[in-house]
Amino acid sequence: MGAPPGVGIREFPATFTLCAISAQAAGRAARSTRTIVIAGVPAGLLQDDVMADILTIHFQMSRNNGGDVEEVAYPTRDKGVAYVTFEDQEVVEGVLRKDQHLLQDKRLSRRYPLTVTRFCHNVFLRVTSTLSMALFRDHFLLEDLVEEMKKQSPALNFGPLQPDGQIAVRGSFPALRELREFLLFKAKSLSEEDKREGKPHQRPRGKPQQHRGATEARNSLRDAHREAEVVVLDTDIYHYMKCFHPKTLQANDVVISGVTDGDITTVCIEGAGRKAGAEHALRAKRMIESSSVELQKILRKERICFKERSRAEKQRYKQLCERLKARHPEVLLLPYDTHIDVVGTSAGVFEFAEDVRRHSR
Repeated sequence: MGAPPGVGIREFPATFTLCAISAQAAGRAARSTRTIVIAGVPAGLLQDDVMADILTIHFQMSRNNGGDVEEVAYPTRDKGVAYVTFEDQEVVEGVLRKDQHLLQDKRLSRRYPLTVTRFCHNVFLRVTSTLSMALFRDHFLLEDLVEEMKKQSPALNFGPLQPDGQIAVRGSFPALRELREFLLFKAKSLSEEDKREGKPHQRPRGKPQQHRGATEARNSLRDAHREAEVVVLDTDIYHYMKCFHPKTLQANDVVISGVTDGDITTVCIEGAGRKAGAEHALRAKRMIESSSVELQKILRKERICFKERSRAEKQRYKQLCERLKARHPEVLLLPYDTHIDVVGTSAGVFEFAEDVRRHSR
């Protein structure tokens, strides 16, 4: 079969680089249990060393359930993301228990909400999504709205706004989810305002749009006003939930559907009736959110790459993975043309990748 493909985020040409556990590896593993990942750090406002100092102070404060900080890694390759390592692993549990972390300091103009998660290699940390802004065309200059979004989410990277109203956004999954929630709330507010005033959708300023774009915007706003709850999930977590926890996406008197857009899946929960339907939809939403939070804590993803392999070799590796899947029922395989993503617990993913390595020699 030849040399096996690479595993992980990077591609390794000749062999799986899943090293045997050594003293050094054990040391790194122990250190990782004392490390948390911080998303939402306001990038570019202050000097990097000043921001690292502010983060250190925040996570040492007792009111934030903090403790002695061993190291703060900032900046990192991910915009708005920092790694904080504590001297005591127990501090990590206390910090994670705190409901909300607001970064505040006299050197900052306002308080910034932080998203704090447990450190894990290859966690679902950085994703890309394409957002459609078309439904806002009757109300805003889209360029102004994008500027507002950048201020709302300074930790995200925004691509250029396209003529059709789409824009690519990249960053941590929690920050992207918060941006989506912000836009959904804004769309719903506009729809309710138009309904109260009894007015058709109007564009108060900016260049006139084509009739087709305005019609699509009105339809989108009507859709946003339906009695429905919305949850934004990481796509891999959505697929894992759908495969291993299908009852989470099923409930009486509600219709649950998912729309996948790259790394993000938007789940819509619609109730069958008015009051009772709304209550059932809200209950289903909370169950999905709770399940998503728990899965984010335990899941990791490894990527088996083979994009430079021949068609026949790719097929053989896919068949091998499918055959070995029966031995590892707890992992989810997501096959693509150039790679296979393996999603599961740390132990499950590691054991599956080791099994593939052994059988591909």
